[in-house]
Amino acid sequence: MKKLSMEELNRLSVEEFKKIEKSPLVIVLDNVRSLNNVGSVFRTADAFLIEKIYLCGITGTPPHREIQKTALGATESMEWTYAPTTLEALETLKSSGYTLCAFEQVEHSLSLDEFKPEKGEKYALVFGNEVFGVEDEVIQACDHIIEIPQLGTKHSLNISVSLGIAVWDFISKMGVLKGN
Repeated sequence: MKKLSMEELNRLSVEEFKKIEKSPLVIVLDNVRSLNNVGSVFRTADAFLIEKIYLCGITGTPPHREIQKTALGATESMEWTYAPTTLEALETLKSSGYTLCAFEQVEHSLSLDEFKPEKGEKYALVFGNEVFGVEDEVIQACDHIIEIPQLGTKHSLNISVSLGIAVWDFISKMGVLKGN
């Protein structure tokens, strides 16, 4: 076995990426303070053809050196917008037909392995601040609260890890990887 070259990977150009049909997912960042986490979100969103990223509240926006460091150019390919509050972003998304899913540990949350996204639906995945999580009023505005089950002594994951797990799970269950 040999590692694939960049040519063999058949990566899209930025122009091709902007024209291709996207996954029916958007990402909403609720007051994420780490610019490195924001950059990682851009990179993961690009990798899985996410439709758009909503950067809300104190979440940093491109262009910024710290975001660029982890985004590795994904700020050029990914569509994004800034909203002064997460609730404003959710209101816009809800009126556009998105099902709102917050990722948080709350009473009566649904385990990610049990959540079944419906084919043909559009989803907005909401991730919160590294210390305080998703704001309470944002949780109340969402249709589903989903928790990533964990087994060890730590019961929190870095936002970029949580987002990667959640996006992979959604697109796998929605058949996006198989093109159906």
